[in-house]
Amino acid sequence: MSQQDTAAPSLAASRFHGLARGERLAGFVYGTILTLSVVVAGARAFPDDPAHVAELVAVTSFVFWVAHVYAHWLGESVSHGGHLSFAELRRVTSREWALVEAAVPPVIALLLGAAGLLSETTAVWLAFGLGLGVLFVEGVVFARVERLGLIPAVLVVLANLGFGLLLVALKLVVGH
Repeated sequence: MSQQDTAAPSLAASRFHGLARGERLAGFVYGTILTLSVVVAGARAFPDDPAHVAELVAVTSFVFWVAHVYAHWLGESVSHGGHLSFAELRRVTSREWALVEAAVPPVIALLLGAAGLLSETTAVWLAFGLGLGVLFVEGVVFARVERLGLIPAVLVVLANLGFGLLLVALKLVVGH
């Protein structure tokens, strides 16, 4: 087998893993923005009940995960011209699970408030802070995977944080 023959599978595997990472990263970004949006609305509706806000975030994330799995499964079925196997369904469900995983840090913060380990206000702000932290890390991961230079990397991170900060600003405006 020539060096070119062995390089082709490696290149294909690398592209597959890059695609998988990119799809999961998209789910994390979307899930984080969704989570922060629900925290904004939930904190406004239930300012003294972080457990209720955590429940809203968890249920919303799960419902959106199911909707994404269903939509992507249908879309991939049509694009492949036939029925997808259960293996493909497992691949889609696993890929889209990042949407739910993104909600975990803020939900934990809210549950700490519900347990009385943090005040309600601190729990909500910690949930926001963790969401912003996740958006920051997601921006850094994207910049590293894409091997961006310093300026483009900073712009990507700032764009990610901009979405989160926009939601925090919305909370401040709507909440007062």
